[in-house]
Amino acid sequence: MLDWIVPDWPAPARVRACVTTRNGGYSQGPYAQLNLAEHVGDDPLQVQRNRLLVDQLLGCQATWLNQVHSCDVVAASNDLVTADASYSTTPYLAACVMTADCLPVLFCDRQGSTVAAAHAGWRGLAQGILEATVQQMQVPASELMAWLGPAIGPEVFEVGPEVLEAFFSIQPEAKLAFVPAARAGHWYADIYALARLRLQRVGVTAVYGGEFCTMTDAQQRFFSYRQQAVTGRFASLVWLTE
Repeated sequence: MLDWIVPDWPAPARVRACVTTRNGGYSQGPYAQLNLAEHVGDDPLQVQRNRLLVDQLLGCQATWLNQVHSCDVVAASNDLVTADASYSTTPYLAACVMTADCLPVLFCDRQGSTVAAAHAGWRGLAQGILEATVQQMQVPASELMAWLGPAIGPEVFEVGPEVLEAFFSIQPEAKLAFVPAARAGHWYADIYALARLRLQRVGVTAVYGGEFCTMTDAQQRFFSYRQQAVTGRFASLVWLTE
């Protein structure tokens, strides 16, 4: 399946998940090839072709969100709603988020009864998008597992002091996820470590993934907003089979 990524996690047999890459679609220019976002300036017809291709290749129906770095979580549906996470209990109806440096987090429960996908930029992460997703899944946190998808890596995610303060004010131990940068008053943040801390805070301890960097990937598989401001978005999807 091209060079798309299948999460390495011990999910139940009826749970399927996938992360698309830049490869395999129809878009041109800075959006080449498989841009799945309608809001970035790409040709809408090509985006629709790309989305249809994803559904066809994966054998599910992706549900798309209008993502705004919020903490809103909704049930996956064919309606375009504003939210930054969705959950699904319907077979072949995939929870889906788009990213290009922000952190996608996929969830499932150990019984294979519900799945979810969350878009966790630093703002949403600090404000509680992962906690809100866990709550909406209505499954004990100890029964959930999470997989951290491709995001900007800790060696290049430079942030200002407001980002450190946003996490430190809630969890003092979050400071361990920050390393001083060469630029005075700036830090390199480990968004994967921050996500693990937030998940542990609500009792999700089975956490996998977190080994990618969208900005420095040697194969240039991912769209990266920090590397190229005009760019596309890839998708992280999770769904149930029968």
